[in-house]
Amino acid sequence: MPKRRNPAEEEEALRISNAIDEDLRRERELLRRKRAREVKVMLLGQAESGKSTLQKQFQLYYSSQSLDDERPSWRPIVYFNILKAIRMILDELDWQYGLGPSAADPIIPGAAVPSPLMPSTSNTSGSGSGSGSSTRSLPNPAWFPELALLRNKLLPLVASEDALAAELSGNITVAGGRTGVYVRSGWQALITGNRSWPLADSYRTAMTPRQSAVTNIVAKTLAASQDEIELLWWHPAVQSLVKANKLRLEEYAAFFLANICRISQPDYLPSNEDILHVRLQTIGVTEHAFDINLGGAHYNWLLYDVGGAVRLPRHAWVPYFDDATAIIFLAPISAFDQYLEEDPRTNRIDDSLQLFTAICSNKLLANAALVLMLNKTDLLRQKLQAGIKVRKFISSYGDRPNSFEEVSEYFRAHFMQVHRRKDISHRPLYLHFTSMLDIKATQAIIINVGEAIMRQHLTKIGLA
Repeated sequence: MPKRRNPAEEEEALRISNAIDEDLRRERELLRRKRAREVKVMLLGQAESGKSTLQKQFQLYYSSQSLDDERPSWRPIVYFNILKAIRMILDELDWQYGLGPSAADPIIPGAAVPSPLMPSTSNTSGSGSGSGSSTRSLPNPAWFPELALLRNKLLPLVASEDALAAELSGNITVAGGRTGVYVRSGWQALITGNRSWPLADSYRTAMTPRQSAVTNIVAKTLAASQDEIELLWWHPAVQSLVKANKLRLEEYAAFFLANICRISQPDYLPSNEDILHVRLQTIGVTEHAFDINLGGAHYNWLLYDVGGAVRLPRHAWVPYFDDATAIIFLAPISAFDQYLEEDPRTNRIDDSLQLFTAICSNKLLANAALVLMLNKTDLLRQKLQAGIKVRKFISSYGDRPNSFEEVSEYFRAHFMQVHRRKDISHRPLYLHFTSMLDIKATQAIIINVGEAIMRQHLTKIGLA
């Protein structure tokens, strides 16, 4: 039989047990208070929908000092965006005008050359340059020596694109052989002297003395090539391709190329507008924290940019966000004439509707407030004003007027219908038309969205 403990031992055991219970109670209380001050917001949407730009808008409004601290880290990203734009222009000029060394035959002015590319614009990816026509453009013969000279002078600059991409990505490789800059959380620490960001192990082992040298070389080459870049961008051959929608550059390209004189200066530091325009693809889920003061109370907002993870099986990431306060879903309605890079048969609007349907019908996300941003309205206006017809890409649009009011309402109605039919918790939908590059308008929306999310959060924790 076990030996009976004397009263003193019993008293000591009871004291220890009570102390453990008290510690557990305190931990629960601390966790409850922490959760009461913690607001989790998920940013969802397809690639290039504007999630990262919205995150930067939140950062600009609620934590502008942290954006100032990061400013130097965006400099090489701007450089990379410019190099990629120049390369896309030269590739298209090689195709349209036969400038490249691989061109089999020179183009004879007045003769149309059949295209080996797919004949329809409907299979043009939104992220590729790609020709939008089935025949090459008929050039002005005087353009040939001008463009050939510019091409030869800019090739050394373009040749550094892959080296800069490797530096910025920390030598991360992406399945499928895709090239470009793909980053994880903490990428800023790789390319600046500031080590305030968490540095992933893959970055820490990938860092080499050579990496900072690549950015410096690109900066010097960019400054030396400033005049040629400006001449290339404003050349009538390039502008005619842009206006004819045969040269499909990424959305940031025109802004950066038009500002090349400012960006190529030795003391260049990206402005807020520059940072909002950059294109940077993220891998996995990235977290951004903001301390927000509302009504005298401090809240810790955690923004999660799901990035490419949204295309993974939902069971791989949704369970981590079953306690999310809100979901902000971004749908780029300017993408009606674009198709998925990974599936050229799927229109990007249809893809956004499918993703939104999956979010509305997911039980684990049913308690989160739902915000829908129909984004990139500025680009939608530009495309419609340029005469691009919605019905050419979306047959169900029919003979409706090709005006911004009609088109935006058509897309709004489709997303509202998905919410009405598929949202399993019948929660309210907060819908906004947005242009993430418009700082003043977007920050007014951020205030409204923030208030709605806080109402949802206070209701959830029982304080409303």
